[in-house]
Amino acid sequence: MANQTTVTEFFLLGLASEPKLRFVLFGMFVIVYSITLMGNVIILMLIWLDSQLHTPMYFFLSNLSFVDIWYITSIIPQLLANLWIPKKTISFAGCVVIMTGL
Repeated sequence: MANQTTVTEFFLLGLASEPKLRFVLFGMFVIVYSITLMGNVIILMLIWLDSQLHTPMYFFLSNLSFVDIWYITSIIPQLLANLWIPKKTISFAGCVVIMTGL
């Protein structure tokens, strides 16, 4: 039998080890996440509601807003969870999902 070690999770050793700094970073990322999410939702709603904005330029702008919502919603919640909880790990599947943006 050979050693058959498999990777099931990664340990994240990055942002902050001090509790006060983790709370400051958590607050800043929550604020930036909320502003970004609200701004993109407002852009999508305005384009959808105003018939004068149904042009190709605004179609692509709405797609850009949708993709931005998609990406920040797949990445930022994991970052916030890792700032909040003491166990800083991510599963291999979770890492693949974040890296591919699924």
